[in-house]
Amino acid sequence: MLFERDNWQEIFATMRKNKLRTFLTMLGVFWGIFMLVIMMGSGNGLRNGIMQGFEGTATNSFFVWTQQTTKAYKGMKPGRDFNFNLADAEALKQIKELDYVCPMNQLGGYEEANNVMRGLKTAACEINANYPNTIKIAQVKIAKGRYINDLDIKEKRKVCVIGERVVDMLFKKDEEPLGDYIRVNGVYFKVIGIATPLDGGERGREESQKINIPFTTFANAFNYGDVIGWFAIKSRDDVPAEQAEEKVLSILRERHKIAPDDVKAIGHWNMEIEYNKLQGLFLGINILIWIVGIGTLFAGVIGISNIMLIVVKERTKEIGVKRALGAIPSQIIGQVMMESVFLTTLAGYFGLLIGIALLELLNSAIGDSGEMFLNPTVDLNTALKALTLLIVSGAFAGFMPARKAVFIKPVEALRSE
Repeated sequence: MLFERDNWQEIFATMRKNKLRTFLTMLGVFWGIFMLVIMMGSGNGLRNGIMQGFEGTATNSFFVWTQQTTKAYKGMKPGRDFNFNLADAEALKQIKELDYVCPMNQLGGYEEANNVMRGLKTAACEINANYPNTIKIAQVKIAKGRYINDLDIKEKRKVCVIGERVVDMLFKKDEEPLGDYIRVNGVYFKVIGIATPLDGGERGREESQKINIPFTTFANAFNYGDVIGWFAIKSRDDVPAEQAEEKVLSILRERHKIAPDDVKAIGHWNMEIEYNKLQGLFLGINILIWIVGIGTLFAGVIGISNIMLIVVKERTKEIGVKRALGAIPSQIIGQVMMESVFLTTLAGYFGLLIGIALLELLNSAIGDSGEMFLNPTVDLNTALKALTLLIVSGAFAGFMPARKAVFIKPVEALRSE
């Protein structure tokens, strides 16, 4: 039946005869699938833009830093300042739930810029003190050279890994940064690596303007002693980061005589918790998109179903003739459902095509500059699901009219005008 020429001639004849009606009928399905694709692409763009902030950092990691105490405890007054130290790091390394414990520091404090010089050129950069394992938590891609290693830590080598923007600010295009020296607060550091951020947007630009030096070198060069600014910690893959975080906070509170219920004394931020929150949020958004999109599409399918009822009524005499000449019910049903599926699929195909084309144009316009909205496209699997939904919808739209056509008695059909 699908390849019978007469059936297709009937379908195209009906479409030519009722051009406006066919157009308006198909418009409902077109708009439904078009809106579904646009909403899914927009949802993906929002998801990609926000999730970009998590790129380059292990999702089962968390960060811990000191703040002022807010409660008296063991003879200690509230409002007390305190610092983490290397002994804390050794204590935390004994926790079996943890994978990596990385002490970190920053010259001048968090997000403080420092003047870095090379010859007559000056740049404002963040100076970070790190251990080799830091790269496994706050992941960095090394474009050239290498990252800090254990020997750098042990020998307190005056070496550094600089970001790409630092290279642009301190070196000419034809100059080789590796092996050259930069000066930070009068201390010279040899460039051993150039880092490029894994994530884009504003955060990526900030990361590319950082300079990383060995933690022990930092402490010695800038007189920080054994003070630790904050910890970057990664839990084992089989241990929830929240569980590991609670154990870390408990040990640090005990070591620094902080009240167990003083939740503000130690600042902390858990990547896993925030990541899971956003995953749940976007799951809800996707469900809402599908509900709204399918609802819109269903409204268009109802329109096609109603038109097919009108078509069946208009062809009552024709159907009667076919039945009188021996057409079986499955042939009548197949004819009506084929026309319904064809109209639905044709309208949906153009809706899908135009929707994807519009998203691609938007993606080209945004490029890599988007921060909260990035790569608003629909993947192949989603497009195939939408296409399958179209075919099923077309069959559904034609079923009731086709069923009604089957019950038309040949004698009554031949008498109809």
